[in-house]
Amino acid sequence: MLALVLAYAVVAVAVPWALGRRRRLMACAAAVLPAGTAGWAAAQVGREPVTARFDWAPDLGLVFDFRLDALSIVMLLLIGGVGAVVLCYAGWYFERSERLMVGTLVAFAGAMTGLVLSDNLLVLYVFWELTTLSSFVLIGAPRPERAEDRRAAAQALLMTTAFGLVMLAGFVLVGQTAGTYRISAIVADPPGGGLATAGVVLVLLGAFAKSAQVPLHAWLPAAMVAPTPVSAYLHAAAMVKAGVYLVARLTPAFAGAGVWRPLVLSVGLLSLLTGGILALRQHDLKRLLAYGTISQLGFLMVLLGDGTRIAALAGTALLLAHGLFKAPLFLTVGALEHETGTRRADRLSGAWGRLPVLAVAAAAATASMIGLPPFLGFVAKEAAVEAFAHGGWAVVVLVGVVAGSTLTVAYGIRFLFGAFAGQADVSPRERWGLVGPVVVLAAAGFALGVIPGVMQKLVGPYADTLPGDGEYKLALWHGLALPIALSMLALVLGVVVFVLFGRTFPVGRARWRFLDAQRGYDGAVEGVLAGAHALTARVQIGSLPVYLGVIGATVLVVPGSALVAGLVRGTGPGMPVDRFRAWDDPAQVVLAVVVIGCALAARRARRRLTAALLLAGTGYAIGGLFVAQGGLDLALTLFVVETLSLIMLVLVLRRLPVRYPPRRRTGPARAAGGAISACLGGFVALFLVVAALSRNTRPVGAGYAPLAAEEGAENIVNAILVEMRALDTLGEIAVLGVAAMGVVGLVTSGRRLPSPTGGGRGPGEPGSRWLAAPGRPPLGGSSVVLEAAARLIGPTVLVFSLYLLIAGHNRPGGGFVGGLVAGMAFALRYLPGGRRELASALPVRPSVLLGGGLGLAVATGAAGWADGGFPHGQFLQGEVWSASLPVLGEVKLPTSLFFDIGVYLLVLGLVLTILSTLGASLEDEPDEDDEEEETA
Repeated sequence: MLALVLAYAVVAVAVPWALGRRRRLMACAAAVLPAGTAGWAAAQVGREPVTARFDWAPDLGLVFDFRLDALSIVMLLLIGGVGAVVLCYAGWYFERSERLMVGTLVAFAGAMTGLVLSDNLLVLYVFWELTTLSSFVLIGAPRPERAEDRRAAAQALLMTTAFGLVMLAGFVLVGQTAGTYRISAIVADPPGGGLATAGVVLVLLGAFAKSAQVPLHAWLPAAMVAPTPVSAYLHAAAMVKAGVYLVARLTPAFAGAGVWRPLVLSVGLLSLLTGGILALRQHDLKRLLAYGTISQLGFLMVLLGDGTRIAALAGTALLLAHGLFKAPLFLTVGALEHETGTRRADRLSGAWGRLPVLAVAAAAATASMIGLPPFLGFVAKEAAVEAFAHGGWAVVVLVGVVAGSTLTVAYGIRFLFGAFAGQADVSPRERWGLVGPVVVLAAAGFALGVIPGVMQKLVGPYADTLPGDGEYKLALWHGLALPIALSMLALVLGVVVFVLFGRTFPVGRARWRFLDAQRGYDGAVEGVLAGAHALTARVQIGSLPVYLGVIGATVLVVPGSALVAGLVRGTGPGMPVDRFRAWDDPAQVVLAVVVIGCALAARRARRRLTAALLLAGTGYAIGGLFVAQGGLDLALTLFVVETLSLIMLVLVLRRLPVRYPPRRRTGPARAAGGAISACLGGFVALFLVVAALSRNTRPVGAGYAPLAAEEGAENIVNAILVEMRALDTLGEIAVLGVAAMGVVGLVTSGRRLPSPTGGGRGPGEPGSRWLAAPGRPPLGGSSVVLEAAARLIGPTVLVFSLYLLIAGHNRPGGGFVGGLVAGMAFALRYLPGGRRELASALPVRPSVLLGGGLGLAVATGAAGWADGGFPHGQFLQGEVWSASLPVLGEVKLPTSLFFDIGVYLLVLGLVLTILSTLGASLEDEPDEDDEEEETA
């Protein structure tokens, strides 16, 4: 099952990339996998549940549990079947190739597949949020220039993500009280108590927001700005069903809990009635269907949250029926808009004559929605009435169901009337690529209604897990009884309501605004922003010393006070004086004096460049302390980082005045800053001493030596980074890649960078015999020394970086420090010649190095994973290939070198990205000489 989910990820990337120029072929090819998924699910009907398990990090409880049962099969038929039809429809709907849309639709289908197959609450949450991200892209990406689309995408993201976090908290409470996060185990033995009840309420809030239940429904009508295939798939058949599915999944466990049934039934009935009322007031056909979807989702909540067998039969049947009638209705609106240019009912006239087949298919889907026989919707609603037709408290629910069905009939007729009524004055001209999918889905709803025994076999196993009448079965005819009478009553009343309230287009403005959830959402967002602005105005005062002082004071108050209190109470370690030594090497004393002297001098410096050089001096001296202690790898990395940081800092300082502004801090403020600094330094020193003296077990470092020897590595530090803890390293370099993108985004925000091929020296300026493509030096002026050093020393530095990369397995070095040293070589080319010289020295763009390095690291790890290394505790299977070469002699090539090469490339790409973006802002400014000439 994990392979199925991963297949969706592959198809989402591969199909748009391979077939992007042929939009119809691309869409149909992308539909193959969802169709296959639906076929696989259909083949499992009537069989025992299928389970699968993948242990990722079992010690941490990170396990992928999957389970395919009757409820999952129903959802997969919706996700796969409707998804395949919608993807084919998209090939004819979009006027140009939409690779991003098709790929994201496939990715969304994969996320939904993983969601319904998950048998672990935490895994379900991961897929839950992936569907949210997919929805955000699908709503906002097609027309990002439109503010309305961006706002709708952000609203959907905020609502579903915020309540998704609430749901996650509920999952944690339920999982901790149950002692397991496995859903099937929780259903078999549900937890009790106050914490479990609180967790259930939080889970329901997340489900209500995902399924657009009142009052958390405003995001769904706003999302109707999305293209029609997105609305038909996400907002009718799949994504909005996620909350309903979660309720259905947990109902067998918690329906007997005191809070479950009242909360689910009340919210469901409120949504059923509110959505129906609001649908009658819409003239935009997509918004009409959106509010109708809210109403139908409320109906599903009532049925699937009731916790009885007949209600579950009706609910699962309606779950499938809803996708088979609401998705084709959305597709109908898309076809109408595609042919007529509008979806407003007051601007449409006579569409039935232009699109007769579409009109018949839409009428069939509407008949299923309002509950006419012999459609599947009728079968489901008959069972729904039967579920609550037995007196007691169920009478209240029954009245609500009949009222909701009445409204469904009214807005269903309103949809047909608004879409197809009027005189037809044109001949039919239908595009079968748009009409065919509507016919297929409407026909499926008709076929399943005619043969209800198939539905009984499909949904019966899930319903049988709940208490209730075990004899009732889905059927077209149960005789003359209360259900058929109430169905007829709802039809008659629905026609009356339409005649009285549903024939006018457009409708007048409503006087009652309490049902306008959009105003509530806007008010909540404005309130949060106003509060954030007020808080920011008081807290973020624009003073870096104040920010650092607050951070330092917090450290002193919280962990600092706890440390001192522990020492005072005697709970900390003793202070044996004989274990302290002043130094191990006299060089440490000299280096310590350099560190202190540079720090104090930087405090007194008045020039920014002087302070930067002194701070670099403290870093170099600390690197010397590492050398004195034998940490050559750490020292080498620190030296290179300090050098590159100094270069970057000098580039930034060119944008600032040479001297610091006059000090304006008063005496008390300076005294407070000094006290905090002194206390913070004392706290860090004391903490290190206490931590060293508190050790009561052997250091873990010694245990890495035999492990490194097993891998054939003499450099233990490098072996840890690329062999034993390579997964940690992969996460760290991924963060570096994100940081590179962040640097580009911050520096280039609101401005365009100059072309690296332009900005060279003027026609009257002499060229350079040392540089290949001399441009404007970022530090101002030209330097023959820098130019000569760049061409003479740069290649040597590059060769040295490769040596560090290759030798890192057995000697100081590795991919990280090698990439930094290579970055220094290109920095040497950049300083005298600018971005133009840097561009001429680079064979590829920095982004290629970033992506290629990360991809190589992932691929290397995946190879070890496929070989069985990862599940057993190692990311890579370390092997050393040896060979004897004529000139070089015996050469050892560890497999982890390929991972290290990925690190090397990514770090080099990061350095080059920073050089290109930060330095570009300098080249964008005119020279002083140019300004004087322009003034003259």
